[in-house]
Amino acid sequence: MRVIRTIQQMHDYSVTAREAGKSIGFVPTMGALHNGHLMLVEKALAENDLVVCSIFVNPIQFNNSRDLEKYPRTFGKDSAMLEAIGCNVIFYPEVEEMYPEPVTHTYDFGLLDKVMEGRYRAGHFNGVAIVVKKLFDIVIPHKAYFGEKDYQQLAVIKALVKIESVDIAIIPCPIVRETDGLAMSSRNVRLTPAQRRVAPLIYQTLIKASELYLTQSVQTVIDFVTQTIHENPEMKLEYFEISDTETLAPIRENKPHGPVVACIAVFMGQVRLIDNMIFNL
Repeated sequence: MRVIRTIQQMHDYSVTAREAGKSIGFVPTMGALHNGHLMLVEKALAENDLVVCSIFVNPIQFNNSRDLEKYPRTFGKDSAMLEAIGCNVIFYPEVEEMYPEPVTHTYDFGLLDKVMEGRYRAGHFNGVAIVVKKLFDIVIPHKAYFGEKDYQQLAVIKALVKIESVDIAIIPCPIVRETDGLAMSSRNVRLTPAQRRVAPLIYQTLIKASELYLTQSVQTVIDFVTQTIHENPEMKLEYFEISDTETLAPIRENKPHGPVVACIAVFMGQVRLIDNMIFNL
């Protein structure tokens, strides 16, 4: 496995591979890898000749400087995990390499980056879009793999590809969960033992909400989730929304016949966890 630190070397590697007729799969990450990330890489390995995994903690997508400082950085462990499953390349640039000049570009994603995460994390998705577009230009993959746990981010990236007319297939991959249902996240390691014990309540609440959705009003489901999370002293609900799967427009009254996506964000102390689930009548 090769570790590449500069943009030029990464781009040259990809150009040479493409000229040789090799297909490139790409998995962008911020490191602190877990089995969810590894499943993305394994899927990419199964579908491409070469796989590049980037590890870059992107400062411009953090609207909270403390969150950026606390984000776990575990390159030694990450690289060992990637090498063990056969990843071909890690692209591991410094911040100065990625952003030699101040970033000023802004994207217009309409409603997609204004609701839910966008409402509470101003500028977050613009930072995500900028780094993903930059990584796409550097790695020039044929396919890029993203987890569905970050459902809103996935929607933004799909929109980005259309806006920029990028010839890359975006491959969504299902949420990977712990045995108790908690969605795998790099942030889970920051939970205290007490918090970790009760964290699966998020998933359990989504399961019950999906059942309620079959027979109750949208507002009843929202009230149920709000009350359930509120009653746990370890948890603070930031948002719960039932939304259109494509536009992410909130659904309040008439339930569509097709699927909807229920998205949730919960604080456990200083740790912010997100999850989602598809509801369907």
